[in-house]
Amino acid sequence: MARKKDEEEEDEPVSPTGRMMQAPKFNVCIIILMGFYTKIDPIVFKKCVQQALVKHPRFCSILVTSRGRYKWRRTAVDIDKHLFVPDVSAAAESPDDFVSEYASRLSEIPMDVAAKPLWEFHVLNVKTSDAEAVVVMKIHHSLGDGVSLIALTHACSRKLDDPAALPVLPLPSKKPREGGGGRGLLKFFWMVILILFYTLVDMAEFVATLLFLRDVQTPVRAGRGVRLCRKRFVHRIVSLDDVKFIKNAMNVSVNDVVLGVTEAGLSRYLNSIYVNNNKENVAENKEKNSNSVPQNLGIRSTVIFNLRPSPTIEDMAKMLEKEEVNGMLGNKIAMVLLPFSIALQDDPLTYIRRAKSTMDRKKLSLAHQCAYITINLTTSLFGIKAAARLTRAIFRNTTFTFSNVMGPAEEVNLFGHHLRYIAPSVFGFPQSFIIHYQSYSNKIIISIGADEKLIPNPDQLCDDLVKSLKNIKEAVKEKVLASASLDHC
Repeated sequence: MARKKDEEEEDEPVSPTGRMMQAPKFNVCIIILMGFYTKIDPIVFKKCVQQALVKHPRFCSILVTSRGRYKWRRTAVDIDKHLFVPDVSAAAESPDDFVSEYASRLSEIPMDVAAKPLWEFHVLNVKTSDAEAVVVMKIHHSLGDGVSLIALTHACSRKLDDPAALPVLPLPSKKPREGGGGRGLLKFFWMVILILFYTLVDMAEFVATLLFLRDVQTPVRAGRGVRLCRKRFVHRIVSLDDVKFIKNAMNVSVNDVVLGVTEAGLSRYLNSIYVNNNKENVAENKEKNSNSVPQNLGIRSTVIFNLRPSPTIEDMAKMLEKEEVNGMLGNKIAMVLLPFSIALQDDPLTYIRRAKSTMDRKKLSLAHQCAYITINLTTSLFGIKAAARLTRAIFRNTTFTFSNVMGPAEEVNLFGHHLRYIAPSVFGFPQSFIIHYQSYSNKIIISIGADEKLIPNPDQLCDDLVKSLKNIKEAVKEKVLASASLDHC
């Protein structure tokens, strides 16, 4: 009894959001595909995981229920139950399909929250079109949100030229502060008014979405039961320099660019579906490249982001050394609803301008903080099931999820091997697909997790996003050249 009492005293409570991630009908997991430049040595990989990741309290704890409360309890970790090296002989004919199929099968297998710590690695020594070998990491979302887990993964990595040094993450740009004075004070009061107004508008939309407001039905909007459907994970690697070129030329942010690319890519993809559904006009539409999407078609994305300050790699590394959580892991996330106008535009730059306008408007709202408080208050008053039901309603009544996370500014050595790309995604939520952008060195990885029934060809959606980025880049080049010609004249 004394031992049991000691264990209960050492237990750490699960955060409200973490508990919600494990609620019935809302069992959310993260899938990360990591491609490497070399074949994986399972012994080296296993040793590095044992020395680094297993030190973290969340990766050596199981979920227990004590007196009606959910807690994390430390346990011994058997690494052989978390690291798998399957037979890959069947991958000879189509290695890319083999890896995608393997990751898809993992989305059908639930994680036993009480049996062992909620993570595992699958080493696939298969040469694909993007890597010499692939490791699939599966983690339960209750361990942490995407930003903190990616930061933790990077904290386990090291520089290529200095095995003892941590990699460098790009610093977010800071806008210069404007001067004060009477005009500054007037602008401050005007900003307060705008923030209050937009917060009220966004909260009204949030509550309406909880209760009755649904996106229009499109070929990619999910119905009930999609949470349990098998997901397929695909990705494409594009140049970060191309994104930065557009960013600098149009004076926008990287996030504005990828949002614009997403709207353009979805417009291309949905247009092709509507064209195929109206076969008698296929030839005419192909010749004119006309817009077959219904007019005024708008869909919304649920954007999930971290409310706490993003942990640095150095903080995560210190946390691993001390084997303490220190509040840097877990789930403290908020939701923002972003509108997307689906239509083919004659000028590709229209997508970027609209994305910037949307983001500038959303930055003047505190609705995400209010949504976080609403979910936590619901948890406290009515329990986890009620909070999970509200969160499911937000996902179910919108079309897809969008995410954008920064990675190291240089290529790194992860678990003893040279990492080429990292492509995260999520499954277990009631939407048909998620689009995730992950920067790494001079690349951006576009990763899609899609329901195979509603989106049987996620590769086409990926290709449409890549083509849209290329079209926008070409349009920016033409604009820059035209501007240079005018200046020269």
